[in-house]
Amino acid sequence: MQRSYTAVPSLEKIVPNFGHSFTLRKFEDINPNLVPFWHFHPELEIVYIKHGSGKRHIGNHISYYNGGDLIFLGPNLPHYGFTDRLSGDNSEIVVQMKETFLGKNFFTLPEMANIQQLFERSKSGLSFYGNTRDEVGARLTDMFYMDEFDKLMEFLKILQILANSKEYNVLNASGVTLIVQGQDTDRIDTIYKYVRSHFTELILLEDIASMVNMTVPSFCRYFKRVTGKTFTEFVNEFRIVHACKLLSEERHTIAEVCFESGFNNFSHFNRLFKQKTGQSPNNYRKSVEKVVYDEFYVG
Repeated sequence: MQRSYTAVPSLEKIVPNFGHSFTLRKFEDINPNLVPFWHFHPELEIVYIKHGSGKRHIGNHISYYNGGDLIFLGPNLPHYGFTDRLSGDNSEIVVQMKETFLGKNFFTLPEMANIQQLFERSKSGLSFYGNTRDEVGARLTDMFYMDEFDKLMEFLKILQILANSKEYNVLNASGVTLIVQGQDTDRIDTIYKYVRSHFTELILLEDIASMVNMTVPSFCRYFKRVTGKTFTEFVNEFRIVHACKLLSEERHTIAEVCFESGFNNFSHFNRLFKQKTGQSPNNYRKSVEKVVYDEFYVG
């Protein structure tokens, strides 16, 4: 049975350009996506990043990706901006649309059944990989050079490809969804922003509770109710994701990765890392190196 927790991200208002039924935008290093806050919107969202890297924070899910990503998010699923770094000639492409962007009943047609099921799956957040990511990424890129009618037809084709693909992972798969309420909008955003900026340091419960004007016991109960995790579990998960980033991108020793990710005990770091990823830090680094080698030298 799926459990629901109350969260309070900020509402992002999205308005398609005049004459368009959905938004299609491209962000680059010189024109970055400046939405690094905890937010939600009623539109579905597709994000394609060709070769960039970053942390995914979607609902109750936190993970790291390297070498690009293709994400499909359902409506009102809280998330942060995704890109930490774009490499080479790469960019971030974002498509946003309401489920009814072609009319209230269009996707209820029998021919649209698979796409309707895709929309339902997207409520948990999906990450596509393999040939699906490559093909959809190329099609999204080509859409910028099409006229409006062809652009719409191409987008329907993209939805069909995603709907029929088996190459995806469910991101927010823990059974925890976050229900948005209008009150107390800033509290969770304050907590998440602080952790993102200070996770490499010692974070005392007294300090973070005081920051949101709560006692420590009240804060602990509140955070567990909102996220389904204890605050310590959340911070450690964020640190493990950062360790994955360091192991993927830089030639640190495992001990350096441990301490630069905010852990002060090497054995504790190794145990938590294996719990989170299913691999030791050393084996994780080897698996990432193999993926990168296969992508650039074999594929």
